[in-house]
Amino acid sequence: MSLEEPAERADSAVEGVAAPDADALAALVGDDLLDREEHVNAPAFVIRPDAVQDVLSRLKEKAGFDHLACVTAQEYHDRYETIYHLRSYDDPTREVGVVVPTTRDDPVSESADPVFRTADWHEREAYDLIGIEYEDHPDLRRILLPETWQGHPLSMDYDQTKPQIVTLREHANPLEEDHRGDGADADTMFINVGPHHPATHGVLHLQTTLDGEQVADVEPDIGYIHRCEEQMCQQGTYRHQIMPFPDRWDWLSSGLLNEWAYARTAEDLADITVPEYAQVVRTMGAELSRLANHFIAIGTYALDVFGEFTVAFMYAMRDREVVQDVLEDLTGQRMMFNYLRLGGVAWDVPEPRADFFDSIRSFLDELPAKLDEYHTLLSSNELFQMRCADTGYLDPDVAREYGVTGPVARASGVDYDLRRDDPYGYYPELDWDVVTEDDGDNYARVLCRLRELEESAKIIEQCVDLLEGWPEDDRQVQANVPRTLKPEPDTEIYRAVEAAKGELGIYIRADGTDTPARFKIRSPCFSNLQALPEMAEGEYVPDMIATLGSLDTIMGEVDR
Repeated sequence: MSLEEPAERADSAVEGVAAPDADALAALVGDDLLDREEHVNAPAFVIRPDAVQDVLSRLKEKAGFDHLACVTAQEYHDRYETIYHLRSYDDPTREVGVVVPTTRDDPVSESADPVFRTADWHEREAYDLIGIEYEDHPDLRRILLPETWQGHPLSMDYDQTKPQIVTLREHANPLEEDHRGDGADADTMFINVGPHHPATHGVLHLQTTLDGEQVADVEPDIGYIHRCEEQMCQQGTYRHQIMPFPDRWDWLSSGLLNEWAYARTAEDLADITVPEYAQVVRTMGAELSRLANHFIAIGTYALDVFGEFTVAFMYAMRDREVVQDVLEDLTGQRMMFNYLRLGGVAWDVPEPRADFFDSIRSFLDELPAKLDEYHTLLSSNELFQMRCADTGYLDPDVAREYGVTGPVARASGVDYDLRRDDPYGYYPELDWDVVTEDDGDNYARVLCRLRELEESAKIIEQCVDLLEGWPEDDRQVQANVPRTLKPEPDTEIYRAVEAAKGELGIYIRADGTDTPARFKIRSPCFSNLQALPEMAEGEYVPDMIATLGSLDTIMGEVDR
């Protein structure tokens, strides 16, 4: 494969695109290469800590790796390590890992921020939790924990019994000189939006600087609901104890999508093949979760824009409840499903099967008329158009720089969907389309989610048709998985799925035991939210609120 001409997507991603030429990539890394590794998903190159920007620039510009999907930091007994997981937006099956070791005495390496803007928050998190420092980083400070926190919680020498005193700091105006405008007497004011405010969709604090009535600068302040999900997963066994946790990341009905992210990673790590029947059940359940998520995203967005309990919100909650009823029948739970298992699903669809499928078909039959109502209330509403059209613009190149994925990226014309581009489950066998919009504004993001509801319905209907006619003797819901899983030591993998909000990825490093040595969650909301200042600067405060709502962030997934 040519380094200068990355493979075109077309239909080749479905059929399986050849992996990038590791030797050619090694030659591109050149003298900065210290060693080579082979991760389960991709080749990996160990490089000098002072060559990060040069190596990433060459891989980005000459080899087409323009998507920094994830940054993982970890500590070993003899070193610290940062892994940059690179993919291509044109073909995410082309992956490569860049491993940057540093000594324990001097854990400092170059920052990737000048090459990939999304590295800003990812490296701040690595510094906050692990203790690695990054030279040339524009703002290296804590991101999840308070500035006064002592120590780094994921470092080996961290004392978990030590009490912490978190002091309050006086708020300062962060406005820089280049934001003041043309006049020396610019009218600037610092205001806090949140963390406890309905417009922030959870415990999110927006440190906002206004120049008159326009947003001159906004800094999302996160970490208020950091729940140590990665640490808890590292303490759980692969086979039984980790699967209940993903439901609690994006808790708004997206549980099956979250569970699939872990299932796909662990199954590839342990070389587990999922039965075809179970893949169909997974695909149906995942798209039901996507429906439920998009309904509440659209309904709450109507609240953001109109500022009251609108008809659109009530309709969205009504329709979401019907989907929740179906998911409850399937999984036994209404939100925290815990339905997927490594190798399949917990059990088959409920009996009587005909009644269960009829309930799904009844909803799908009514959905087109309901979508017409949403378009009447929202996309065709003149007031809604005035509030959303031409506000919150996200340039497609900026979206790629920040690692934005999901409906937010696709509404900016970034044609990227892992269900098609890095296929898994039963998606390659079904007839459906990836939805994109080109305008890149708040209005386009609403249209994108409304159209994705139609595509999810198409997928679900095809799955129901398949499951209804599936021979009874061939309805295998789980593979034969060992009771205890112990992947080989130092086996490493990064895998992702197309969750409701974008690329939800997981990195796992095994150490030969039945629990992971490192478990890293790549949250789509984390990278998407980081792009908010690019979208809100220069707009009015109500536009900023509308832009934030259009991102559909869940703080439980941002903070983890």
